[in-house]
Amino acid sequence: MRPASLLGLAALAAAAAPAARHAVAHEGHAPRPVAAAIFPIPAPGSYRLPPIKRAAGGTVLDEAGRPRDLLAPDLPAPDLPEVARGITVLALIYTRCGDVCPLASADMARLQDLAAKDPAVARRTRLVSLSFDPEHDTPEVMRSFAAAWRSADPAAPAWAFLTAPGRAELAPILAAYGQRVDAGPDGSLTHVFRAFLIDSEGRVRNIYSLDFFEPALVLADIRTLLLEGAGSGGRQGR
Repeated sequence: MRPASLLGLAALAAAAAPAARHAVAHEGHAPRPVAAAIFPIPAPGSYRLPPIKRAAGGTVLDEAGRPRDLLAPDLPAPDLPEVARGITVLALIYTRCGDVCPLASADMARLQDLAAKDPAVARRTRLVSLSFDPEHDTPEVMRSFAAAWRSADPAAPAWAFLTAPGRAELAPILAAYGQRVDAGPDGSLTHVFRAFLIDSEGRVRNIYSLDFFEPALVLADIRTLLLEGAGSGGRQGR
């Protein structure tokens, strides 16, 4: 299990660090506690998540530097299925980020821990963190970053930490997901955090800002999609 101190530092970042206060200004959100959701979490299956659009794949590199497709990071690129397998939670981040990305990674870590308690969810869910800073975030850097955040619990869902081979491969992925990234004169990257819930047919079913990237809510959304796929949550939207 990851060090508890790491999650604590992420939770305090928005309130304590000047960079995080800047994030509040440019993201328009207020710091929120880690322990509980700040809004009611609906019961899984009590609502629908209509498909928004097709999820985009693209060539990425795993922590060992091997080419993978974004929608199937556990498979070699030549062996890709037509659609993603299982449910994917995709977060777009970069490791040098000092404000929203640590908070988002802490939320992903909490989601991984929550999902580990439910084997039916864990085995059909994958978490993916994709860096949009390929010049700095090499596979080696992503491997070190993963070691800090990813749970060692064998019951936890897989969590892939990916980067792109270069800007040419990254650009169409960012465009497909509507992720704008602006580089500052000091090399920092300005962005609005986005995470995506992708179903087993490769469709985006929810898009989260940091305000709504609440692990309990994302888990309810995952369970809603699993119920839908099992025929228990109403007819599947197309």
